[in-house]
Amino acid sequence: MKLLNGSELAGYIKERQAKAVRGLRQHDKIIPKLAIIVTGDNPVIDTYVRLKQNYASDILIETEVFNLDINQVADKIREINNDNSVKGIILQLPLSDATRTDELINLIAPAKDVDGLGDNSPFDSATAMAINWLLTGYDIEMERKKIVIVGRGRLVGAPLYKMWQNSGLDVKMFGRDADLAEELKNADIIVSATGVPGLITSEMVPIGAIVVDAGTASENGEIIGDVAEDLRERSDITITPSIGGVGPLTISALMDNVIRACREQ
Repeated sequence: MKLLNGSELAGYIKERQAKAVRGLRQHDKIIPKLAIIVTGDNPVIDTYVRLKQNYASDILIETEVFNLDINQVADKIREINNDNSVKGIILQLPLSDATRTDELINLIAPAKDVDGLGDNSPFDSATAMAINWLLTGYDIEMERKKIVIVGRGRLVGAPLYKMWQNSGLDVKMFGRDADLAEELKNADIIVSATGVPGLITSEMVPIGAIVVDAGTASENGEIIGDVAEDLRERSDITITPSIGGVGPLTISALMDNVIRACREQ
């Protein structure tokens, strides 16, 4: 089994970003600042927010976290849209009321929508960027390969499908309720992002496949992915580790967008 270690790649990217932020601060007199808006109480969200804060601190990007009731979010977004000290805004998903996701994400000023989730955002989705970086960083050939994305969510599946489709790749996307044993049987590259623990089992995955587990769920206080343990026991596949796969690079991609936002603003 070969591992796609996102943490290793993120380390190299982090060094480049630290130099870029120093240049913004010293040469351009710009202080990068990211606002993170959180609703509800979710251990997975708490973990990812903390990781983003720590990473940002390491490269001298300031962060401010707003823990709000869902009914306070719209006013806060409007306020920080007009705050020139804030260069990027992310609305941490899932919201406590998921039905308001589209409405609230699209209130974020496009120039500050560094998660790349709004309809008019000029930025690519951070998680989609991360998966692309991960495969590129390990020299995974994607042209002429059959690629399957499991999960249609706006954080991972939908933007990744759009990115790869626009690149002319042979990519299909299915929901978690599809006949995955049938849809995956000829796949060369599989990306799963459903948040359903153990959804992708060994019997579904062809010999020699490349598997990217981008699912996140909380179980017994731990963050776990979509891949079943029996798949991780195989020696013939290439796969992301249970910890340190897509996650670290997602944060790297987010911070890349923050740096770009500083330059463009």
